[in-house]
Formats: sequence, structure tokens, C-alpha cells
Amino acid sequence: MGSVWSSPERPAYPHQALAVVLQVRARRLHAMLWRRPNEPFAGAWALPGGPLLGEETLGASVARQLASKVELGHLAHLEQLETRSDPGRDPRGRTVATAYLGLIPSHLDPELPEDTGWHPVEDLPATAFDHGSLVGSAVGRLRAKLSYTNVGFALAPPTFSIAELREIYVAALGYDVAATNLQRVLLRRGVLEPTGETAPPGRAGGRPAALYRFVQAGLEVTDPFAVFRPPCGR
Repeated sequence: MGSVWSSPERPAYPHQALAVVLQVRARRLHAMLWRRPNEPFAGAWALPGGPLLGEETLGASVARQLASKVELGHLAHLEQLETRSDPGRDPRGRTVATAYLGLIPSHLDPELPEDTGWHPVEDLPATAFDHGSLVGSAVGRLRAKLSYTNVGFALAPPTFSIAELREIYVAALGYDVAATNLQRVLLRRGVLEPTGETAPPGRAGGRPAALYRFVQAGLEVTDPFAVFRPPCGR
């Protein structure tokens, strides 16, 4: 008599752990993808990931898959994003996939394998399976959390000027944000604190910019109501 967990009436399906790793690079939000060498979708770009092994948790599985692409120490934040179970998502047969969202600060430049690269999220190449849609979900999650949490800590370098932080927020949000408004909101929430130091003077001279840092290097809900919104008409 077959197991209740894998009977014809209740078949077991492969489960994959995937990672959507995002980073602001050259003032644009990018996703890390690798090029598949084999069918299905040979030559298409895909998210890092692979099968969940029998004795693994999902968190351990996605960490193992990511370790083959990037140093895990470069990730400042990793959280579970969503699970996909569409029966037609894999042409080889039904699979279930759980995706994670990972963030890398902008000042790091991880060394990636030859088959792996960074791609602007608004201009992705042809992707395998439903991976392009998962990138979209991750970008949506990030943009939402930038409004009510301190998740910007995972995108920013350890110290920064408000002008530098604004560039990161603009890239991640996909629309313009005034530097003065960003500074006012984040200081009011207690998200930022001044370091007491200033940035080196630029070529144009002028008053050196004050440097700031995030108070906490861990995710916190700072305001349950969204403050950063796209301009009217978008």
C-alpha cells in the first residue's frame, strides 16, 4: 500500500527554491540572472535556484543555491517572497517553486560566474519559466517595503550623503523623490542618524555634504502607512 503522501490520488511534486537578488547598480535597479545551458529554455536567463532536497528547509536550500553564484555575505537582506504552483509553469511536468527576495548594497561589486550577470529590471532579457514575473513580484515587494520599513539599509552603503541615498531610492522606486522630502521622512521615523562626518569635497567645491547611516541593519516596520508615492499621473 503506497504512502498517503505520494499516492495516485495525492502525488508528490518537485519543489524548487529560487532567489530574486536585486541591487542598485549605475543608478538602476538590477536583478541577478544566469543563462540556462540546457532545455527547456536553453539560452534563456533564469533565477538562481534548484530543487529542495529531502532534509533541507527552504531557507537552507535557497542559501545553498545562491552560494554557487554569489558570496552569501554580500546579501544584506533575504526574505521569502511567494510560492508559485501553476501546473503549467514547467513544460517538463508540474513543479512548485518558492522564491526569495535578496538585496545587495550598492557599494559592493560581487564577482559572479561567467554564466551569471546583472540585468536592469525594467529591461529584462527573455527569461525561463515564470522567472520574469517573479522579478516583477520582487520589485513590487521592495517598492512597497521602502514606504513603510527601513529596508533601504540593504541597498545603501554603510555611510552616504542624502543625495547619494536619494539616487538609490529613485532607482529602487522607479520614480523621482525629492532629497529634502526623503531626508525629512526618514529622520522623522528615526531610520537615519548623522555620523558627524562629511563627504570629501567634490570637484565643484562648495560645502561638504553631511554623511548619514541607517540606525538599524535589520528589517523594521517604521510606519504602517505608505509615504513615498509615484507622482500624479503614473
